[in-house]
Amino acid sequence: MVVLVPSDATETTEAIKAAAAYVGPVYIRTGRMAVEDIHPDGCNFQIGKGEVLKDGNDVAIIATGICVKMALDAASTLEEEGIKARVINMSTIKPIDEELILKAAKECGKIVTVEEHSIIGGLGSAVSEVVTSHHPVIVKRVGIKDEFGQSGKPQDLLIEYGLNPEAIIEAVKN
Repeated sequence: MVVLVPSDATETTEAIKAAAAYVGPVYIRTGRMAVEDIHPDGCNFQIGKGEVLKDGNDVAIIATGICVKMALDAASTLEEEGIKARVINMSTIKPIDEELILKAAKECGKIVTVEEHSIIGGLGSAVSEVVTSHHPVIVKRVGIKDEFGQSGKPQDLLIEYGLNPEAIIEAVKN
């Protein structure tokens, strides 16, 4: 089963086209709230491939879905503090882009994953599996902890679960 989590409207359109052309089952996970378009000039979406949105070698922030914009915002703040974060949009969770993850692990030595999902069985787990098997580095996971979910307004839930640029910055610094 292919699992896709696009970051914005542009990438969602391309993911749907790719899913329609794919032979086999595809699950596309989207958020409920509108997000800023991080691909205003279009994107080259490919199933199984992530994309580097911002370069840096101090830490790699690998994000998916609506959290990609948060990761970019966190990286901008970190840069003001002298920390150069690489931001990777990992819009395909399965199959995961092992090559891109390992390149980030080797060049940055530290990874923070960010997802609007449980940290168990999602992006953080997939990235951890890749690095522990091939090039172990520290991986911090920002996402929903192992607890019961709640219903509510999307923005309120992001605050409740600590899904914001500040949480990403804290994970990077820790």
